Amino acid sequence: MITMAHSGKNVLIIGGTHGIGLATAQLLIQDGATVILTGRNTTPAQELLGSTAHTLQLDLQNLSEITSLPSKIQSHLGSPDAKIDLLFLNAGYASLDPLATLTEASFDRTFNTNVKGTFFAAQALAPLVRDGGAIVFTTSIANRVGIPGMGAYAASKAAVHSLVQTFAAELAGRGVRVNAVSPGYVKTPTMGVEGTSKEVLEAFEEHGRETTPLGRVGEAEEVARTVRFLGFEGTFATGVEVVVDGGLAFLKK
Repeated sequence: MITMAHSGKNVLIIGGTHGIGLATAQLLIQDGATVILTGRNTTPAQELLGSTAHTLQLDLQNLSEITSLPSKIQSHLGSPDAKIDLLFLNAGYASLDPLATLTEASFDRTFNTNVKGTFFAAQALAPLVRDGGAIVFTTSIANRVGIPGMGAYAASKAAVHSLVQTFAAELAGRGVRVNAVSPGYVKTPTMGVEGTSKEVLEAFEEHGRETTPLGRVGEAEEVARTVRFLGFEGTFATGVEVVVDGGLAFLKK
């Protein structure tokens, strides 16, 4: 249902071509917002969303692509003075690697994407966020709860949580609110991890279902609604991490 609640608003989603990012794009398009989304492979999102959203290819490991992003965004918005109302930094990389077998290559890819790339994307794009606008980062309950196989990912998301607080402090003078959404186990095609077999993903999802107090994994749209709240309704919240995990981080099952 199209509501037009956010008609005239510009939204940029870094990592918006699948999962939580795509669900957020669909939700805000229904609200009437102009949405630009990025991803390493934009074709599926383009085919799904058609002309209702703009897509740009972006790999957060490539700093030259990040550097050129602001001008591309303003070109898509039709003005060198165009501003973003909500910047959602959602792109990330995760793999299931036990600490004993975690490779340097996997560790580096995790931190280069989730920390280095995310930081420099936020640095490059923060000037495009209008005064009084909002930035939302995606963290993870993995930075609160030990999850087997997610050591590098958990550490990277703890670093992102720290970045959220620093960006919030530095941008408060412009009235820009900076917060994080921290999902638990969420039902997406990859369950948030890459390079694993169907059987491993099914076992990972089942583990999430068994350990989550609400007895199920979340839906991407449930996280998307929290992003929308932080972007537009939560006008006195900044520097916080909102957990959307079915009780996993704070309740015993």
